[in-house]
Amino acid sequence: MSARDWGVLFVLCGAIFLEGIDVAMLNVALPSIRSELGMSTGELQWVMSAYVLGYGGFMLLGGRAADLFGRRRMFVFWLTVFLLFSGLGGFATDGWTLIVARFVTGVAAAFMTPAGLSIITTSFEEGPRRDKALLVYSGTAAGGFSIGLVVGGLLAAVDWRWVFFAPVVLSFLILIAALSLLPRSPRPERTGESVDLAGSVSVTAAIVLLVLGVERASHTGIGWTLGTLAAGLVLLAVFVAVERRSASPLVRLGIFRSGALVRANLSALLFSAGFFGFQFLVVLYLQELRGWSTLQTSFAMIVIGIDAVLSPTLTPTLVARFGNARVIFGGLLLAALAYALFLPVGADWTYPMMFPSLIILGLAFALAYGPLTIAATDGIEEREQGLAGGLLYTSFQFGAALGLSAVTAVNVAATDADSPAALLDGYHAALAVPLAAALLAALVSAFGLRSPKGTAVAYGETPARPETPAAR
Repeated sequence: MSARDWGVLFVLCGAIFLEGIDVAMLNVALPSIRSELGMSTGELQWVMSAYVLGYGGFMLLGGRAADLFGRRRMFVFWLTVFLLFSGLGGFATDGWTLIVARFVTGVAAAFMTPAGLSIITTSFEEGPRRDKALLVYSGTAAGGFSIGLVVGGLLAAVDWRWVFFAPVVLSFLILIAALSLLPRSPRPERTGESVDLAGSVSVTAAIVLLVLGVERASHTGIGWTLGTLAAGLVLLAVFVAVERRSASPLVRLGIFRSGALVRANLSALLFSAGFFGFQFLVVLYLQELRGWSTLQTSFAMIVIGIDAVLSPTLTPTLVARFGNARVIFGGLLLAALAYALFLPVGADWTYPMMFPSLIILGLAFALAYGPLTIAATDGIEEREQGLAGGLLYTSFQFGAALGLSAVTAVNVAATDADSPAALLDGYHAALAVPLAAALLAALVSAFGLRSPKGTAVAYGETPARPETPAAR
């Protein structure tokens, strides 16, 4: 790649690294935040839930906005919003100010992330160059999350507010680089296309309610959860009806004719559910049962971040040799193996006994995450790359919320006391959830193995078609 290509990739990798490190650092700082601001457990949960709602709920709108209003323009504007509201979180003196700041930060990430991904997929032609760029990009995202666990522990030990101020500094540097390095492009041609306001409102409200229902399922009654999910499904049906009749739909329904895109998004949702659910259980095991400190836990799990090294080095070679579909399938099987090896965890396991699961999961992430990104965007028309990115990240985000909620619900149901034995029983029961998610993801991805190559057509055989009234 040319120096200009590396400059563009540097900026976009910086942004996805920022998003990963921001989430990870906050996770380990929550106890310190609760202590200083006097937040209840319910309020503290909303610090995380607010970000998830903003991120997951507005992702589709963010992806389409990048296609309609300009990817560079959306990226730069929402990066600025991310910077400002991250700083507001650092200055918060009460819980609700922090919750509002996290919600708006999540919304900013929902617009910024698909814009960044679509800049990559439109700046690098489909093939080896784009694949390499996407694998470097995905490895950087994973590195941000892994490094954030440790950096967050160190910053929180000084003052939790630095967990918010550090992203402000990083955001400012990325913003300066973006203004200098990201190429300007003419405003997208939108003749005959208007903003699908009804579709935007209905799908955003639907996703917010669905994510909220899943996210809060383990913290509220079943009636509230079912009511929230039902309302989300009704609004989703309204959205589909609106899109069928819209002259300029937010989501062209014909895009789901691509088998590659559908399989990639389903696999991404299930893989994300297992990955984040498993990490959550490991943190509970190490801190609640074993009494490890936040920093000890962070260093123990950083080995999963090996994917940051393997994604841009090993994965491109494997994709070139075996094809995208086979690499994805292999990564999902390795994830299932990692979870299965952790199933018999005991109250006195040493770190070397945990290490195989953690290192294998890092390898699984390297093999699955980047290639799923490729599969979800290959064969899609340039004017819909933002939409494809929005769909993919919505799947990842909804999967994470689903996985966290499911493992929490099973863990709580299976734990009938506060004794170490009861806690361990709860972990054993909940660990079956990530394993089931990984196996189901592998089953879904297996339908893409019919062709030996890893291109979009090979993974799904149905590339995106030009927009026609029938395709809607």
